[in-house]
Amino acid sequence: MMLFKRSLQKIKAIFQTEELRRKIIFTGLIFLAFRLMAHIPVPGVNVAALQAIFADNQFLSLLNVFAGGTLANFSLVAVGINPYITASIIMQLAGMVLPNIKEMQKEGEAGKAKLNQYTRFLTVPFAIAQSISIIALLNSQSLLVADRLIVIVAMVLTMVAGAMIMLWLGELVSEYGVGNGISMVLFAGIVSQLPMAVGQISQLISSQQFFTFFLFLLGIFILIGLIVFINQAVRKVPIQYAKRIRGGKTYGGQQTHLPIKVNVAGVMPIIFAVSIMLAPSFVGRIMTASSKPGLVAWGQRLTIWFEQTSPIYLITYFLLVFSFTFFSALIFFNAEDISGELKKSGAFVPGIRPGGSTKKFLEYVVVRITLVGAIFLSILAILPSIAQILTGIGSLAIGGTSILIVVSVVLETNKQIESMLVGQDYDKYQ
Repeated sequence: MMLFKRSLQKIKAIFQTEELRRKIIFTGLIFLAFRLMAHIPVPGVNVAALQAIFADNQFLSLLNVFAGGTLANFSLVAVGINPYITASIIMQLAGMVLPNIKEMQKEGEAGKAKLNQYTRFLTVPFAIAQSISIIALLNSQSLLVADRLIVIVAMVLTMVAGAMIMLWLGELVSEYGVGNGISMVLFAGIVSQLPMAVGQISQLISSQQFFTFFLFLLGIFILIGLIVFINQAVRKVPIQYAKRIRGGKTYGGQQTHLPIKVNVAGVMPIIFAVSIMLAPSFVGRIMTASSKPGLVAWGQRLTIWFEQTSPIYLITYFLLVFSFTFFSALIFFNAEDISGELKKSGAFVPGIRPGGSTKKFLEYVVVRITLVGAIFLSILAILPSIAQILTGIGSLAIGGTSILIVVSVVLETNKQIESMLVGQDYDKYQ
């Protein structure tokens, strides 16, 4: 009851704050624009036949969920925000091997603006490639109404324009709305598909399977609790500032801590792994439509091997998420840069020498706590497929990753709202 009252008080405080109210309304309008565009189909495709195929195909259903339901309608924004996400990951990886990119990452807001501009440029070729891939998949399923070259070029250009509009909407949310714009657009797309997924599950479960349905709901609540726990969990490394005497006065000597999150990389490793795991099945379905028997045979093998309940899929997916989590942790948490900054500011970890020893200690801490986060994310990634094997309910395959993204975005947005509320309260006493 107390929790409910606090929630009501918080909601009231949010809408009583003019700036927050304006940001929330703006974000809602952007979501509305996104959902309207999701129902504007690109001409040249048999949409009714496409929706029927998506409803019966588990692989395509998963692809549709991550596109926010835009693929089943083959809408203007069919490729969604995925090209930008891919471009962002490539730029992060480039920072590890290209010195110029690494320097930009250290230049603060100016460097961030340059990187964002390069990421936008890189988004265009990825959008073109993904648009062509989707059209090739539709062509392999005989869903294209018009197959003239000029029509296909127009479709590709339309989908690329839709991807760039999605990027623009996301950046508008980041600047004038609430939360990280790209994450919020992805969040809106997934949430829009949840009612449909729940409806499909309720239809598949008969009255005799009510206990299974109850366990499924209980498992979701437990899963949400674990996600919140892992996302909020941090290792607090103690930091001591050296004492300095100037003009007879002593400065420094404060004690604080350096928080290192258990899940340093957030949801990016699992999104990257999903993108890679969808590719073999995607290629396999295109190959099965070939006129060459050899390609058809290999396409059938790929499709079987990378079904979401096959052992090869589960093992590969687990290892990919595990590897990407460690790799991403090294990218997002640069122990060398942090140890250097601590040394410059006269701070040190008690019992650890500044410089190289601090770097090794921080890397040791990150590796140990990332192990927990990597195992959790890897199990979470394959959990829906395991649940599907045990229950026989195909719709469960969309669950784990979607829940992780939704919960992570909600937590990050809630932090931003709370910080804005604290800032408003502080301004009252200025």
